[in-house]
Amino acid sequence: MLARHVILYFAVLLFVVIVVSSRSSPADGGGGGVYFIYQGFQHAANLTMDGSASVLHGGALQLTNDSNRLVGHAFHGAPVRLLDGNVGGAGTVVSSFSTAFVLDIVTVGSGGGHGLAFVVAPSVTLPGASPEIYLGVLGPDTNGKASDHVFAVEFDTVMDLEMNDTNGNHVGVDVNSLVSSVSEPAAYYAGDGNTKVPVQLESAQQIQAWIDYDGGSNILNVTVAPVTVTNRPRRPLISTKLDLLPIFKENMYVGFSSATGKLASSHYILAWSFRTNGVAQSIDLRRLPKVPKQSSPPPKLLIIKFAAVACAGTLTLIAAAMVAVLWLRRRAALADTLEDWELEHPQRIPYKELYKATKGFKESELLGAGGFGQVYKGVLRRRSGEAVAIKRISNGTRQGMREFVAEIASLGRMRHRNLVELRGWCKHDQDLLLVYEFMPGGSLDARLFGTTAAAAAAAEGVKAPPLLTWAQRFAILKGVAHGLLYLHEEWEHVVVHRDVKANNVLLGAGDTGAARLGDFGLARLYEHGATPATTRVAGTLGYMAPELTFTSRATTATDVFSFGALLLEVACGRRPIEPSAGEADADVLLVRWVRDRALDGDGDVLRAVDPRLEGCYDEEEARLVLWLGLMCSQARPEARPSMRQVCRYLDGEEMLQEDATPAVIFSGADSSDLFGGSFVVSMTSSSAGGTMSASSLQGGR
Repeated sequence: MLARHVILYFAVLLFVVIVVSSRSSPADGGGGGVYFIYQGFQHAANLTMDGSASVLHGGALQLTNDSNRLVGHAFHGAPVRLLDGNVGGAGTVVSSFSTAFVLDIVTVGSGGGHGLAFVVAPSVTLPGASPEIYLGVLGPDTNGKASDHVFAVEFDTVMDLEMNDTNGNHVGVDVNSLVSSVSEPAAYYAGDGNTKVPVQLESAQQIQAWIDYDGGSNILNVTVAPVTVTNRPRRPLISTKLDLLPIFKENMYVGFSSATGKLASSHYILAWSFRTNGVAQSIDLRRLPKVPKQSSPPPKLLIIKFAAVACAGTLTLIAAAMVAVLWLRRRAALADTLEDWELEHPQRIPYKELYKATKGFKESELLGAGGFGQVYKGVLRRRSGEAVAIKRISNGTRQGMREFVAEIASLGRMRHRNLVELRGWCKHDQDLLLVYEFMPGGSLDARLFGTTAAAAAAAEGVKAPPLLTWAQRFAILKGVAHGLLYLHEEWEHVVVHRDVKANNVLLGAGDTGAARLGDFGLARLYEHGATPATTRVAGTLGYMAPELTFTSRATTATDVFSFGALLLEVACGRRPIEPSAGEADADVLLVRWVRDRALDGDGDVLRAVDPRLEGCYDEEEARLVLWLGLMCSQARPEARPSMRQVCRYLDGEEMLQEDATPAVIFSGADSSDLFGGSFVVSMTSSSAGGTMSASSLQGGR
């Protein structure tokens, strides 16, 4: 009987210990500090969550699941005093603090995103918090503002150029901005601290992190290591001096934030310990909760329902067979048969969904048609009702498959604010379909020349869009220039667009809609430093560089030539080639037309500016655009500027000035010369700004 009572006593005692240790345990630490520990979250009553955050049955804190564009927050419910002394006065000091936690990021498929962050904020509500690159901590309207009073340590699994990320697997220190002040690839120092071992955050393995801040010396240390590393690494991954006094208020909240985007992962916190004015209590790694096992999405099932009905006659059997055949034919018409190469590219959208989005590719949903297919407007109702533009490559085109694969291989992996984003794709029998983000502003060509835009507006009974102002035109040209610079120099490969023209520049909604370069059907890729291979001459007449006719080699210089034609087209409001008034006269080339106005009479190039602007434009900007257009349109490719040089001039980082008496001498002109003569515009730059002059090139190209 005594033994039974002793066993019962110890069982009750063990249960109490387990329950207490699993709850948040605030208590006074030495020196007036506060500490708590969550050894699992199943009994975490003092935890404030919002968004997609929840506590799973097993005790793990799940910030996001693998759905797209989610934000999840979880904060310790009570504020923590982080300023000591005469708060607000000269004697105010930041309290030292220490925290340790175990995270687990699980991804299904080839890649996920975007990461999680430990956050110290003045409130459990983060105003303006956005998903994707902002990790749910800040947003585009709050990022970088001193009034945020937000400190975070991010564990980011997606590389984003806008945030100056180190790579797609890094740890960073953020102060009022998701552009990290200090960032390092995720790793830990083994042994004596001289051997750096990489840590893959997005690997479905449990990873422990330690964050320690010394308020006396203002030193912040961040350390990470897999839980399989038994002892905490002696050397931190990040050790930096950081004054948090301007950031912290007297009472702050501590917790976690996570977000997903078009790429998604499940983000978990398994245990968490925190303490001020002391070292955080160690986490018992043997008692970590388990996370759910992730499995690949189940394949689409073909459900065939046969009615077993007793039939009394032959006519009934025939009727049932006919119904089954018709039903199977309709289902087969919308079914997908995948080829091997299709499995290499993600973001595939079922044909049936695109068929419904365009109402069966009705003519009423047709936005336009070109040499390589039609473009339809669609609404993906299964994806939050998102409006998209669906390009359907026409049957029988000689290069349909090649353009389709090129767009998937290039645009599908690129991300830039001035490039049209590919949302998905599909191949169905001989139909090739690309799904882009929908640009409600239409094409730059339609806005410049108004024919298509006016007809569409009249059909819908609305007012036609107004003429583009000079400020809008200049902003559009800068955006396209930066998009081309990304293609030529900033992406992992060199991408030659080969079809830069006004019809492929798409505009966003409103007067401030961003301009984006699209239609990568003719794009060619090659490695940086390599020589591009020869290929079939392709492009649009008026935008094609003259050397293509005899080199058959598309280069970044040929894109620069096309951009030069676009510069002149936008500034002058004229197409690169316009038919002459009389049948016997030659077509009017815009480059020659601008050149003549720059040299005839008083030599003022501004006479070429679009007269519809009625003089309402910035003369310096207009002169810059026109001269840049001539510089980019030079016959010799080596004489043209690079897109980086063009961007520096358009951004005002270098000044472009005309000589006092510019002159261009043309000679050797004949009918075979594209411009009726050759010219060179040379550029020099100095500390006082760049200088542009005109000089002659004798005898043909």
